[in-house]
Amino acid sequence: MLMNDIFQRMEELEAQLLHVQTEYGSLKYKIKELLEQNQQLIIENEQLRKVLKRENGFAAPEGTSEEPAASAGQAKESSGAAHGVGEGYDNLARLYHEGFHICNVYYGHLRMEGDCLFCLSFLSK
Repeated sequence: MLMNDIFQRMEELEAQLLHVQTEYGSLKYKIKELLEQNQQLIIENEQLRKVLKRENGFAAPEGTSEEPAASAGQAKESSGAAHGVGEGYDNLARLYHEGFHICNVYYGHLRMEGDCLFCLSFLSK
């Protein structure tokens, strides 16, 4: 009878170990998801800081000049409200070129894998 108790106890311990292993695997997967999300948020935060600096005039990004933006702003002021639709389109195009989605599927999310066909079709309209 003593031998049966030992085997029964070993089976219980094995079941507990399997349960712990399953919990460990799910925690490991959740940590992986959180690390990926954290990295994506870090990249998006850097992009938003660049946009904010550019919008507030602190610094121009490398390879761009402030002149086209200034002349476009002067043209918008002189043309008045007749170009309100064009201004919205220009803002969406600027957001897309800064690396953000403008399509209704992923609007506002950072583009991680190149061009988005939904965004491009929206821009071509």
